[in-house]
Amino acid sequence: MLASQYNSTEAVVRHDWTRDEVEALYAMPFNDLLFKAQVVHRQHFDPNQVQVSTLLSIKTGACPEDCKYCPQSARYDTGLEKERLLEIEKVIERAKEAKQTGSTRFCMGAAWRNPKERDMPYLTQMVAEVKAMGLETCMTLGMLTRDQAVALKQAGLDYYNHNLDTSPEFYGDIITTRTYQDRLDTLQNVREAGMNVCSGGIVGMGETLSDRASLLIQLANLPEQPQSVPINMLVKVDGTPLDKLDDMEPFDFIRTIAVARIMMPKSHVRLSAGREQMNEQMQALCFMAGANSIFYGCKLLTTSNPDTHEDVVLFKKLGINSERTREYSDEAHQLALEEAIEQQNAPQSELFYDATEKGQTESA
Repeated sequence: MLASQYNSTEAVVRHDWTRDEVEALYAMPFNDLLFKAQVVHRQHFDPNQVQVSTLLSIKTGACPEDCKYCPQSARYDTGLEKERLLEIEKVIERAKEAKQTGSTRFCMGAAWRNPKERDMPYLTQMVAEVKAMGLETCMTLGMLTRDQAVALKQAGLDYYNHNLDTSPEFYGDIITTRTYQDRLDTLQNVREAGMNVCSGGIVGMGETLSDRASLLIQLANLPEQPQSVPINMLVKVDGTPLDKLDDMEPFDFIRTIAVARIMMPKSHVRLSAGREQMNEQMQALCFMAGANSIFYGCKLLTTSNPDTHEDVVLFKKLGINSERTREYSDEAHQLALEEAIEQQNAPQSELFYDATEKGQTESA
């Protein structure tokens, strides 16, 4: 496979992916697939930067849903202790710790089917206080109404996570207490409120390759592709219905990362749950395949995650740096717009691609 086959045109965002196309990507020789994904990745991102988030469970356990993978479901005996909603002071304390360790986004998750109206003032205050620290904010609270989405946006929420989990065809084998359309409706409410969408899924739950392709098609063919796409590898928890499944083949997981990168070229693809079960070499291949976001911290809600120190060591070995957010005031944003207009009006010779080392650094 020649490099020129991939370098000739820039990857575009498409919303018309077909199953045959996606299954053909999965069927590519592994090296060719990773090369294609890496070329696409470099067209839109610095390949040596990874966005770092921290995820905190603000309300744990006793969820009424029946998601077969989840230890927080009240329907399964997993030994998980129910915890009440965290006080705002404790959340802020954890957010400060996250910022000190290099996280740029702080995600707060609650084991709910959906937030109650009585919870909304508390949640909006939490968002506002975390946002005031200079962190990007994200929440995952279950289904949202349009009014709830608007309230969270007005409080300063940047991202809302609501995963599709799997394909529409396999979905009923995993969850019966909410429909696929319920999930799509929440994503629409989030998008219409003006927030960034964080939505992905879980692989390794017994689904077929066709199911994985179908999940990615659902995500890529949304009216607007998610800004963040978490790809989780099933973490088997004793007491859940999926605890006896065979482990997922690592190369199949890496292929899913690569296909997600190709299909959603401008989205952050997050290497999410399951990283503790991956060795350094597998994680490195995932980064090569286009993953450019991770969670820092010892826990992802209730499941374990690599220690922050281990991630720092791995980043150093691979020459990876944490991606920094750009914080613009209204005045700075206006200035940036004015500068962009000036560049458009500049002599044509000044608009040519700068292939020098300096030019490549500035355009990354």
